[in-house]
Amino acid sequence: MSTENRLLETCLLAGKIMMESGSEVYRVEDTMNRIALSGGRSDSVSYVTATGIFISLKDSHQTQIENVSERSINLEKIVAVNQLSRDFSAKVITLDELSHALKIIDEKHIDFPLWLKTLSAGIVSSTLMYLFGGGWFDFIATFGIGCFGYLLKHYVRVYSKTSYLDYFIASLGIGIMAILAVHYHIAQSVDHLIIGSVMPLVPGVAITTSFRDILAGHMISGLVRGTEAIIVAIAIGVGIATALMTVGGML
Repeated sequence: MSTENRLLETCLLAGKIMMESGSEVYRVEDTMNRIALSGGRSDSVSYVTATGIFISLKDSHQTQIENVSERSINLEKIVAVNQLSRDFSAKVITLDELSHALKIIDEKHIDFPLWLKTLSAGIVSSTLMYLFGGGWFDFIATFGIGCFGYLLKHYVRVYSKTSYLDYFIASLGIGIMAILAVHYHIAQSVDHLIIGSVMPLVPGVAITTSFRDILAGHMISGLVRGTEAIIVAIAIGVGIATALMTVGGML
């Protein structure tokens, strides 16, 4: 394989990892072009969307394409790719070492343990519930429901490949638990329990990234991510509404 092809493949791999991990489009393009520049090619042209990545060299007919099939939020991978890009620009590592390290990052599941994410979800839920006007009496119940909702979302995603079903089931479970907690006098306010507990599910990073892409001029990617965030919000709302109309109506 020629040096040009290896350089383009490395740029594409770096861009693919970043896009699948939730990075902004302008950051992905900048990273790819910097890697190409550090590899001795200042004539690289990259075009990135939410579903595909293109890169080519102006003075040759070399063009490569990579499909972006999955999208999630994994800031650890984005930071790792950025650091490798800086090391390559500083000549700390070679192109082969960069390519090998990127393949490891792509295949490795970089994530926090489930217990820590669940605990964090409970803390976020209970503290935001209080900030939104809830009382201390609802603090422990919101913490438990927030943890339950996050675990429910996690296991639905593991065992089901249906997009957005995890958000619907998790919000449905949160709504039911909140109604039952108030019915059995474990908490006082259904509204505050639900508002706090759904906060870990809200796609805040996706919404922020969408606006940043739009402001940077990447309209297609920004609108795609914005649409995904809206669908998630609808799934959460439908789940809560279903719980209120069914269980809430019976109690």
